[in-house]
Amino acid sequence: MLGRWVSLSVGLLAFSGSALAIGQATCVSFSQSSSTFPIVSNGVATPILLSEDEWGGVQRAAGDFAMDIHRVTGVMPSLLNVTQSNSSLAGTQAIIVGTLGQSSLIGEVVNNTGLNVSSVEGHWEAFMTREVSNPLPGISSAYVMIGADKRGTIYAMYDHSEQIGVSPWYWWADVPVKTNSEIYAASSGCAHGSPTVQYRGIFLNDEAPALTDWAMVRFTNGTGAPLTGSPFNHYFYTSLFELMLRMKANYLWPAMWASAFGVDDLLNQPLANWYGIVMGTSHEEPIMRSIPVEWDLFGIGPWDYSTNKEHIYPFWVEGAERGAPYENMFTVGMRGDGDEPLSGGQDIQLLEQIISDQRTILSDTFPGVNVTTIPQMWCLYKEVLGYYEDGMTVPDDIALLWTDDNYGNIERLPLVSERTRTGGAGVYYHYDYVGSPRNYKWIVSSQLAKTYEQMSLATARNATRIWIVNVGDLKPYEMETEFFITYGWDTSLWNYDNLDSFVTAWAQREFSLSSEDATTVAGIIANVTRFNSNCKPELLNATTFSLTNYREAQNMLAMWEATNASATAIQAKLPESVLPAYFQLVYHPVQVSYTLANMWIAAGMNNLRASQAFLSANYYADLVENLFEQDWNLEVEYDSQLDGKWAHMMSQTHTLYVYWQEPYSNAMPPVSWQQPYKQALAGAMRLAIEDSEGAWPGDNQYDCAAGYSCPNPTVTIDPYVPEGNRYFIVGAGGPAPFNWTATTNVSWLILSPSSGYVTPNAPEQYVYASVDWTQLENTTSVTAFVNFNATAANQPMMSQQVYFTANYTAAPSNFTGFVEGDGTVSMEAIHAARNTSVDGITWTELPGYGRTLSAVTPWPRGGDELNFTVGTGPSIEYDFYTFNTIGDGGNISVTAYVSPSLNSLGPDRPLAIGMQVDSDEPQVSYYVPNATPGSLPDAWNQWASENIITVPMNFTADPGAHTLTVWMIEPTVVLQKIVIDTGGVLPSYLGPPESIRV
Repeated sequence: MLGRWVSLSVGLLAFSGSALAIGQATCVSFSQSSSTFPIVSNGVATPILLSEDEWGGVQRAAGDFAMDIHRVTGVMPSLLNVTQSNSSLAGTQAIIVGTLGQSSLIGEVVNNTGLNVSSVEGHWEAFMTREVSNPLPGISSAYVMIGADKRGTIYAMYDHSEQIGVSPWYWWADVPVKTNSEIYAASSGCAHGSPTVQYRGIFLNDEAPALTDWAMVRFTNGTGAPLTGSPFNHYFYTSLFELMLRMKANYLWPAMWASAFGVDDLLNQPLANWYGIVMGTSHEEPIMRSIPVEWDLFGIGPWDYSTNKEHIYPFWVEGAERGAPYENMFTVGMRGDGDEPLSGGQDIQLLEQIISDQRTILSDTFPGVNVTTIPQMWCLYKEVLGYYEDGMTVPDDIALLWTDDNYGNIERLPLVSERTRTGGAGVYYHYDYVGSPRNYKWIVSSQLAKTYEQMSLATARNATRIWIVNVGDLKPYEMETEFFITYGWDTSLWNYDNLDSFVTAWAQREFSLSSEDATTVAGIIANVTRFNSNCKPELLNATTFSLTNYREAQNMLAMWEATNASATAIQAKLPESVLPAYFQLVYHPVQVSYTLANMWIAAGMNNLRASQAFLSANYYADLVENLFEQDWNLEVEYDSQLDGKWAHMMSQTHTLYVYWQEPYSNAMPPVSWQQPYKQALAGAMRLAIEDSEGAWPGDNQYDCAAGYSCPNPTVTIDPYVPEGNRYFIVGAGGPAPFNWTATTNVSWLILSPSSGYVTPNAPEQYVYASVDWTQLENTTSVTAFVNFNATAANQPMMSQQVYFTANYTAAPSNFTGFVEGDGTVSMEAIHAARNTSVDGITWTELPGYGRTLSAVTPWPRGGDELNFTVGTGPSIEYDFYTFNTIGDGGNISVTAYVSPSLNSLGPDRPLAIGMQVDSDEPQVSYYVPNATPGSLPDAWNQWASENIITVPMNFTADPGAHTLTVWMIEPTVVLQKIVIDTGGVLPSYLGPPESIRV
């Protein structure tokens, strides 16, 4: 019933017989036809021609292209610099590569053939390829690859490299090259216009210990740079530049916490320019100077412009002059030393003066150049956004770089009135972060669906000048990084309905999988990123997931086990050559994430069982120890693969955080052991029940409010409990083994199993109780008892009675919708009964987005930023049936689970949602309160940590059939699920599982 945003399905847009390519109109095949041009045929490679006046970066990339052809076919093409007068040296056919307006050879080809180059001429980074006849003397036909500028030409070659079987990650993730003896290009060629986003980049950040220690081993003699000790020299960066260009990125913020790009290696800046990478610096590093490193080395006095301009100004002059020969995006503005606010507080006049002085520096550094044409950006990060909201202005040609909240939720984007700035706007996004509420930089924990949803919003609101993503150590965010860049390259190709095709195409490209297995891998990755984004691994603890309610911890573990089994099954099918890539890109993230989650859940079970005097506490303690050891073994396995190529890359600590900053070492979660030789005071048998932390027989603080002399436990059930049954746990209370039986006084209660044997080696057993409801159709509520008896050698028989109440409820046969079970109605947002559009806006499904299933949001967004008063906008409806009210008082509570989004339309447009039960008055919640500009609401840390905001509203509703209507008020609300409490909702992390629908 939901609206779906549909466009061309992409991922594999293939020329017949082609290699795999992601999001490209491919033009490569491996068999000859009348409409193909030979790249390699019958063991002969067509020569590649360039002109001597071509850009150096293009010349260099052409060498990569020739080597890629050799990697695929084993045949190395000639790579020649030629002119028109000596072009006949190349033979009758050639591949001619060059940049329009730079390559004299391409100029001659265009003149000789009359080739129409209007699709690339004057277009940023565009390219075209095609076969032409008689382009140069002595050459009968040529496959020309023409770029509008140097990166356009480079992208054309790397585009073909990917299509012939060389992944961008062939070195950085050891993806094997797909070999073929012959390669052909379609005579009609490939083409791409200017990318959607002009500057598409990555930020290496929070780069110690993993990336730093790895690079120290890989690229240095162990000492690093003389002044800083940094390992990030030109050997490191040139390998990174190549990767970036293969992905069609063009912009880099370099590693900066203990490094200085322009100081550590004097070849870093010129080589970046030669390769074709636009260099920038982060939000706290003005005018191409690394802060705080370079100021610590060369600065004089405090980093305070109000008191120390005399030394800071020339410091910036040196940065501008050092970067002047190269292509840069200059960061302007100023933040405090070490990612802090400016000293002295929010002084807008001072910051405006700082930017004015920085513009003067740029004007002086580039004499004769209009300063408005020099690429500059101002990053509105953290408190800096407050300056802007409080009225600070910067020149119109400076790009405004909006940011997320460090957890993937964009805080602000251009309003309609801000979209005509000549400098444009962009987004700084995070896959990695150091700071409150918790660092996350160990393993992948961002959903592609959320990245798409947020960045599609940036596209709709014209924030497309710059996109840069914090990728931390780069690994293990390989696929996510490529998606971010690929989406920025051409946003028109991707929508919510085809995101999976990106992952399946990626899996086929990297691992040569069948479409079926690639779909399985897409599901594996979706699970890993969903589970890790639900709660960042660094935020996990022993009670994150409920150990007693809704079987939440057990279900979480079961989903991890199934994901691990799928990943293992795929691994077993792969040839040896593919295993390193699969291990790095898929299997290792599954293994380490599953191990960590399992360890924390086991620690929780250990603590719970110890409090219940179960001997099985020791089993869980041992399991925690084994999993803690396994966590280390997986790090060693990563370090030792491929003769240690990636040693240290997974060395980031990730267990037992106590505050936002990383622990200095991994520590095992605390566990308790039961004395294995001593019996519990109450006897050999222990009994626990579902939805309770208590234990019987004997006293336990959770058995009742008093904690002693408590009555026998009571278990309840109704026909609409999603699990369909209840469980008990029979466990050992000490070293004595025992036989047990479970009996009941009624025929409608079925126990499975009804007897068993518990020993110290098998210390607990689950007993499931289900009801034959056909025997209870004429009742409302009946109670039975279950007797658990235990017989241990040389001990008197033990007995514990449990009351079991079955509440018979039935929705009318003509009702369609969700039915209350366990005092709860839980509905996934995508399962609406009706969906009403207004002004072309529809609540639309976002497949795979969110914590439990999918989500809905008003779509499309952007444009004139429509909003509505409650009751007038787009709506979705949910039908539900209840049997109870809270405390029998005629009231219910309806809670919307919404993503921690921000409206990004400024402080006067807070997010809001409306809800209405039946025809009662709709209620509205502006659930993200205003905060001081440049900050977030007090509750934001909790919302970001849990990746959800719960929005409760109270309604009057007698038992019976009802309709809940959810109204759009503001755009960018993302609704994931709805929970209606009629008196039975229990605490849990993810909320109650979805109710039964009839």
